[in-house]
Amino acid sequence: MVYHTYILFSPTLQKHYVGSTGNLANRLRDHNSGRSRYTAKGKPWSLVYSKEFQNHTEALQLENKIKRRGASRYLEDQGWK
Repeated sequence: MVYHTYILFSPTLQKHYVGSTGNLANRLRDHNSGRSRYTAKGKPWSLVYSKEFQNHTEALQLENKIKRRGASRYLEDQGWK
């Protein structure tokens, strides 16, 4: 199974959200439908970054690394901003 670590951006809140999932399309739909309690107020969320992994452990490791560093800084380090 393929896993993704992803970063979303909410123009409403001017904030990023970092997560990991085995189904990126469904997870993005959950965030934008309000099913995810934490992100419900930030709708609409847009996907600004994702990286694919072959196992969940690696996806979680990158998710935690990004959260420690901060999504904006991580994106800058990757040349995204």
